Amino acid sequence: MADLLGSILSSMERPPQVGDQESRRKAREQAARLKKMQEHEKRQKVEFRKKMEKEVSDFIQDSSQTKKKFQPMSKIERSILHDVVEVAGLTSFSFGEDEESRYVMIFKKEFAPCDEELEAYRRGEEWDPLKAEEKRKLKELAQREAEEAALKAPSSVNPNSDYKDKYSHLIGKIAAKDAAHTLQANKAYGCVPVANKRDTRSIEEAMNEIRAKKRLKQDDGEPAPSKS
Repeated sequence: MADLLGSILSSMERPPQVGDQESRRKAREQAARLKKMQEHEKRQKVEFRKKMEKEVSDFIQDSSQTKKKFQPMSKIERSILHDVVEVAGLTSFSFGEDEESRYVMIFKKEFAPCDEELEAYRRGEEWDPLKAEEKRKLKELAQREAEEAALKAPSSVNPNSDYKDKYSHLIGKIAAKDAAHTLQANKAYGCVPVANKRDTRSIEEAMNEIRAKKRLKQDDGEPAPSKS
């Protein structure tokens, strides 16, 4: 009986120690704080989204505004604003060098920024359409003047590449230059120089020599060959 009671008591869980109770209490408190922070962050996101929706709505209804620049905000806030703008059918961009200074600009669809305007904002500059138009005209004028000067200048035909450079990867630059200096026409093909001809006589001289040989044969008494 004593052995049975001892086995039952040994199988029962021991009451929690003071240290275990303290650890569980801290864990419960930490979980409660985390849940409270998450709920607070969620409420803040909802409130921020409502605020952005109102500002975007006011921007759409204001016909005098074509773009709107917001104050620097966190990455999460920028993400919420971009989503609100997309739902509203507008265009938005983020600018700024570092995370603390990045801000959002929104544009109405019919007044979407050009590439030059976006580049100005990325450089941290203000966009002035009048100065940009003047700069564009000056650039076009300079381009036209350069084209007219190129047409007036004497044209010189220059090959795009030298054949020595073209085949240098096969025979080497030194070998290509040597070949260019020592290259000569093959005398066995094409026009044969006069020095290489066996008979240097003209046609008239050759005909006179043939007639002279015929006369010599006739004088020796040999019959002349018939023309039949």
